[in-house]
Formats: sequence, C-alpha cells, structure tokens
Amino acid sequence: MSAGLLLSLAGLALVDSTSIGTLFIPVWLLLAAGPVNVRRILVYLATIAVFYFAVGLLLFWGGTRLGEALGGALDNRPVLWAQLVLGVGLFALSFRYGGKKRPRTGGVLRWRDRATAGDSSVRWLIGLALLAALAEVATMLPYLGAVGLLATSDVSQLGAVGLLAAYCLVMVLPAILLLAARVAWPTWIEPLLARLNAWITRTSGSTLGWILAIAGFLLAQDAANRLELL
Repeated sequence: MSAGLLLSLAGLALVDSTSIGTLFIPVWLLLAAGPVNVRRILVYLATIAVFYFAVGLLLFWGGTRLGEALGGALDNRPVLWAQLVLGVGLFALSFRYGGKKRPRTGGVLRWRDRATAGDSSVRWLIGLALLAALAEVATMLPYLGAVGLLATSDVSQLGAVGLLAAYCLVMVLPAILLLAARVAWPTWIEPLLARLNAWITRTSGSTLGWILAIAGFLLAQDAANRLELL
C-alpha cells in the first residue's frame, strides 16, 4: 500500500465530501430553525456513507473479477491510448460547465423541507439520504476513480474493504465537524453556515465541471504514466 494511493484516495474522498448529499443538504439541515437534532443528522450521514460503501463493494468485486477475466488486455497500448484520450476529453468537457446552470434538485429540496419539519420521523431523513445518493450515482466519478485505483492496486481484498470504509468516513467527516461545531458553538457557526450556504448556491452549477476535470486528469495521468509519456 503506497503513500501515493492513500493520498489519491484521500483527495478523491474530500472532493466527494462537497457533493449535494454530503455537504449541501447537511448544511441546509444545520440551518433549520430551532435546536439541532444530532441523532437525526447522524442517521442521515450514516445512510449516505453506508450506501456509498455498499456500492463501492459491488463495484470493487465486480471490477476485480472483470480485470481477472480480461487479464492484461487493459495494459495494451491501444487501450491505454484510448484511456488517455478519454481522460483528456473529460478534462476538456469540464470547461463547458460554469455557474450559470443549476442542478435539478427539486425533488431533493422537497424531501429536505419535509425532513426538517418538526413532526417528521427518522425515515424521512433516511429517504432524503437515499434520494440524494441515488441522484448522484450517475456523477460519482471521484468514487468510481477511487474504486478503480483499489481494483488495480496490489491491496488485498480485506485492505480494500477497510480503505473503502475509511473513504466513506472521510467523505462525511466535514459534515460531522460542522455538526459538532453547530452544537458546541452555535452563535459562532451559524453565520459561517449561512455564508457556506450562499457559496454553495452560487457555485453549485460548476460542481459537475470540477468532477469531470478531476476524473479526466486522473485517467489521463494514469494512462500517461503507464505509456511512459511522463
């Protein structure tokens, strides 16, 4: 297990920690009027983490078996050149996404409002977490990149499971830290949450662009290294 692999996984996890489900909605929940219900928000974050962990295990075991079936086919130069072109293409595509477009999160917002209502039950928080996670499945490129790194590394299956669990913990850690600060120092943290919410609203349209850029860079870098271009 190399330090480079750990740093790459940590970086991708921090990128994933800024998604709609892991940061945007927790900030909105923390801005709800009244005292914070710590247990409910932890249930929400745990649901997000468990969902990602389960998806990661399925992708890792499926990818490992696929890699074994293909043998060394993925190391052929034509395949690596195709990976390099795909990475560069994703990176170039990322520049088309700016802050003008907004993600379609109407369904998530309605569930968030219902979940923060005083008479709502924990099941609404779980439903909100699953809805947010499912809405991000098509764009979870950092997580797919992390699973790909694990599938092609020399880490054992037990070690990969542990790294996936750690990845999911790092992914929700910023929201947990904000929750702890909201409970311990509410007067100090509420203005910061409001500014963070304003920044999220202003820049949410460019999130997909950042994801595409990072995923494209990682794909291109891996292909270039294996082609000995760098």
